Amino acid sequence: MSFADYKTALVTGASTGMGAAIAERLAKRGLAVHAVARNGERLQELANRTGAVPHVLDLTKTAEIAAELGGLEVDILVNCAGVSRPGNILSSSEEDLDDIIDVNLRGLLQLTRRILPGMVERDLGHIVNVSSIAGLYNFYGHTAYHATKAAVHQISRQLRNDTVGKRIRVTEICPGRVETEIFGRNMGGSPEAMEEAWKTYYEGYESLTTDDIVNALDYAVDTPRHVNVGMLEIMPTFQVPGGLTFDRR
Repeated sequence: MSFADYKTALVTGASTGMGAAIAERLAKRGLAVHAVARNGERLQELANRTGAVPHVLDLTKTAEIAAELGGLEVDILVNCAGVSRPGNILSSSEEDLDDIIDVNLRGLLQLTRRILPGMVERDLGHIVNVSSIAGLYNFYGHTAYHATKAAVHQISRQLRNDTVGKRIRVTEICPGRVETEIFGRNMGGSPEAMEEAWKTYYEGYESLTTDDIVNALDYAVDTPRHVNVGMLEIMPTFQVPGGLTFDRR
């Protein structure tokens, strides 16, 4: 199946970072793109730039999602929305845990539940889930984020079982460090925090860019219809997930 087989796409987390870049590429590919995010101002900028249809929605509001998106006929669903919080389970607040689970996991499941039946009925569709190496490998901090991304990894596998016999393709894009605003938001989201996060996590590093993620998605979608690219783990050359720590007591 190539892009010529598809007409519409829905992208979550589309106001910034990977989601915005993906929405822009899909629009350039000639698809009618529905862009979902909480930030209305940025969504409108995306709409003005690409022609995408903006939907200012909170993925944690299931009833609102159902009312506005439930009737859409979507050929490509890109679940890209995600949040993170600093700290591990020992320092996480109740609100931190709820927000991470609600956006990264519950929102993804509820939206997919709404969109997938139409794909099955038409015998046509492609779901792209953006996960993280945090879902596959252990490293310090962000315990709930790791847990939700591990769930996204398993959901991506399970959706293939759920739709066996139908021409539904499912791709998980599993990136390492990408140059986005996620670290700056974790540090408070102010301009000063964004600048500090850039210096701490990106300056001097050869990180992935949003173009790298978009090109991976482009490849997975544009393969022939008998090919399903199940998972693309994409890492900066200088970043490795391995390592062993032995804390001496």
